[in-house]
Amino acid sequence: MDKLIKVLVVDDSAYIRKVMKKMLSRSPFIEIVGAASDGEEALELVEKLNPDVVTLDMVMPHLDGLGFLRRQMAKQPLRVVIVSITSESSERVLEALELGAIDFVRKPTSLATDKILEITDELIAKVKAAAAVNISHLMPMPKIEKLPPTASYSAVTGGRRIDMVVLGISTGGPQALRTLIPQLPANFPIPMAMVLHMPVGYTKMYAEKLNDISALQVVEAQAGEELRPGVAFLAPAGKHLKIVRHPTSGVPITQLDLSPSNTPHRPSVDVLFQSASEVYLNRVLGIVMTGMGCDGKQGAAWIKSQGGVIFTEAEESCVVYGMPLSVYEAGLSDKVVHLNQMSQQIMNLV
Repeated sequence: MDKLIKVLVVDDSAYIRKVMKKMLSRSPFIEIVGAASDGEEALELVEKLNPDVVTLDMVMPHLDGLGFLRRQMAKQPLRVVIVSITSESSERVLEALELGAIDFVRKPTSLATDKILEITDELIAKVKAAAAVNISHLMPMPKIEKLPPTASYSAVTGGRRIDMVVLGISTGGPQALRTLIPQLPANFPIPMAMVLHMPVGYTKMYAEKLNDISALQVVEAQAGEELRPGVAFLAPAGKHLKIVRHPTSGVPITQLDLSPSNTPHRPSVDVLFQSASEVYLNRVLGIVMTGMGCDGKQGAAWIKSQGGVIFTEAEESCVVYGMPLSVYEAGLSDKVVHLNQMSQQIMNLV
């Protein structure tokens, strides 16, 4: 890392500001340049200190996290990592991501204890990843109009090549899926399953919000659901989503599982991809999009070993070019696709 990452901590709790500084200071690559107790003070300090990354609480007096983001992003895009309690601000966090926040870390509910120190490694990793993000990728997402009910796509001449789409995405994922999914039609001819790395407490609400703006039906996956055309199943946070065959009928269904327990993420893109390849063999399209790390690389290898197809998102449209890069560098990507062209490329195969 060439230079120190300058971080501004924004939180209305003096205790949390102190602990956040302590946690971030454990990294030799991070310098805490200031702290603010509300959005108004944060706006002033951003202009004065020019931080590389801001850690932002959602619930604050005077000007809250959303108010700060709206005003700051309208003036100048900024790398922001939300640090918030789920129960108080789930909906606000999702809106913050739509406004251009990069990622979020969930505070433990027992704030006035050392329990908050448990998020140290996650916080440092996400601040470092945020610092590497291209500022030009942080503009608020344009409002996407979902396709009208009459919109439809015809299968490619010569018959369908793919019977299942599986998608893995992480940092920058909420924004990217809000662009991609509304571009798919209600009569999408095959099922889709998705893993988005999110803390517990967010995936159900996110699926509902995505469903509201999409012609395609989007649901948080439940155990034992039959995979249906025109439905995108989002893995619930905290559980792996697998595709298996029903023991009697043999039709593909969803399965939720806590194992394997040794994956960096639960749900895991690798686990979803492998299970889909075992059921659908060579008729799987796996898509690996924006995110840090390498979840999806092993899963892509499983899909490729069965003769399936892998798309990776282009660096130019990724918030973090980590997961797609790991797949591309392993020689597993059949096509590199910009986010703006992803829906059409998908439709070309289905």
